[in-house]
Amino acid sequence: MTASPQPERARPASRAQATREAILDAAERLFAEHGLDNVSHRQISAAAGQGNNAAVNYHFGTTADLVEAIVERHLAAVESLRARQLARVEGSADLRAWVDCLVRPTAQHLEELGSPTWYARLSAQLATDPRRHDLVVERALRSPTLRRIVDGLQACLPDVPPAVRAERSDMMRLLSVHLYAERETALATGRAPARASWGECADGLVDAVVGMLTASVSRVG
Repeated sequence: MTASPQPERARPASRAQATREAILDAAERLFAEHGLDNVSHRQISAAAGQGNNAAVNYHFGTTADLVEAIVERHLAAVESLRARQLARVEGSADLRAWVDCLVRPTAQHLEELGSPTWYARLSAQLATDPRRHDLVVERALRSPTLRRIVDGLQACLPDVPPAVRAERSDMMRLLSVHLYAERETALATGRAPARASWGECADGLVDAVVGMLTASVSRVG
């Protein structure tokens, strides 16, 4: 009698990658739902189905390293969407097109992730945590694509003083982060969000940001 063939064992590298992905997924969900400072490595390991409580430390090291890995995998996806949109608006003098290029890729990414998502809520926490603020802001600004979009947007605002442009850039970033987090929270808690889809949410955000960027300047300095 011929023995049944045994299933091929997963390669160690594949098993390690699967473990890393499970940890990233679990950590992102727990951080979003409970806060960055209220989740232990032990809880993350358990939620990821890891019997070894040291799994997070082994695969990622510190909590900061783990958070950076979560951010990195999302930024890579957003960067790809942003690059494609940049190719369509390059050379345009339309402020709305540049704002759309800046804020819509994140909404597209959240749409593509399906439901539920946790990244928008995690991003909102990072944006307001002075210990982790640079992880999002400085990492994002290392992107040549993002810098090109910011330059294109700023070129559409020649009459706005530089200090005001910088201030409104901060406003735009915080508005974007928290609007998306608010919609994600509504979906997670069963509330009806203000907009029916992520695309429509981006439409409303673009409207608001264009209005803010072109608002009159009452006083500088």
